Amino acid sequence: MTQAIQIADRLQRIKPSPSSMAGQRARALKAQGRDIVSLTTGEPDFPTPPHIIEAAHQAMLAGQTRYTDVGGTMQLREAVAAKFRRENGLDYRTEETIVSTGAKQVVFSALMCTVQAGDEVIVPTPYWVSYPDIVLLAEGKPVFVDCPAAAGFKLQPADLERAITPRTKWLVLNSPNNPSGAAYTAAELAALAEVLARHPQVWVMTDDIYEHLIYDDQPFSTMVQAAPFMRDRTLTVNGTSKAYAMTGWRIGYAAGPQALIKAMVKLQSQSTSNPSSVGQAGALAALTGPQDFIAPHRQLFQRRRDLVVGGLNAIEGIACPVPNGAFYTFASCQGLFGRRTPEGKTIASSDDFTEYLLESQDLAVLQGSAYGVPTHFRISFATSEERLAEANRRIAAAVAALGD
Repeated sequence: MTQAIQIADRLQRIKPSPSSMAGQRARALKAQGRDIVSLTTGEPDFPTPPHIIEAAHQAMLAGQTRYTDVGGTMQLREAVAAKFRRENGLDYRTEETIVSTGAKQVVFSALMCTVQAGDEVIVPTPYWVSYPDIVLLAEGKPVFVDCPAAAGFKLQPADLERAITPRTKWLVLNSPNNPSGAAYTAAELAALAEVLARHPQVWVMTDDIYEHLIYDDQPFSTMVQAAPFMRDRTLTVNGTSKAYAMTGWRIGYAAGPQALIKAMVKLQSQSTSNPSSVGQAGALAALTGPQDFIAPHRQLFQRRRDLVVGGLNAIEGIACPVPNGAFYTFASCQGLFGRRTPEGKTIASSDDFTEYLLESQDLAVLQGSAYGVPTHFRISFATSEERLAEANRRIAAAVAALGD
């Protein structure tokens, strides 16, 4: 008799991505004929710009469909370095850059290359769902630091100081943040850097994937830009997915100290090898081609943001701060806790509330517990204003049907 394969213990440390699972369930219900409005997906609803598609097409016609250097083509790595100089005032050599299969692989590789058993990684809460799980896979310990709505969902210097121990290896910052939309100012980053100056063993991974989606004329800033002395212990992560509507192309990139980049390329050589050659051709066109579509997209997202925030705050029991960036709202439903659904179930968490929305209103949103905050829920406003208005209507109807 064939013995069942034993799954490695390390896999028990992690859970499937909640956002991926929620999207999958919404698609399954839609396939059953239900009128599902799904606001779970973290990707722009715009098509990839035509000049990027054409660049990929021409690359394929020219035979650029073979292996490239593991860390990305020299052309694209040079374009990444040029992007950091042009947009962020950061000076990196090409050998201090890497191109990977999405920004997620950059994060994964960096942590797998540096975190050893028992090392601690500070993860401000709310957090993107994958950060703690990748730390756990690397046998590290995620150290969660609460960043409440009253603090703008941002890490405070005193809280950072308290969280640091001799075992701290990394601080992970995501600005603008998924799920809260919080975006750090240069002054706020500099204040965090003042704390880190006293703890030279702590590195910073700054995930800037939503860099171009920041609202109300707030300028974007990243850690090394705000605190240049942090350059030698910061990995600056970015990618083409959000600003260029290229989520499926799977191209992320980063810049950081050469020794770290070299280790990441080594790991990548034994995992995925090079990113898609065709995807890299598209990314090269994205970084070096026209940028004039980014501002109109940002303005449209801001209008959608205001529509959702206004609708949610008009519903008794829901409180929704205005996000600084990204394309999510992160609203509290704590004011509804203790109320009962028409079926008699008590709403005691955002898990209960989001499940109620799906079952009663065919509306899929994400529970805040996936991001470490069980009192909140996330809505992606990367969809049409008509769908967002309908979502507000469905949430209002669901809340109105709750009993005391």
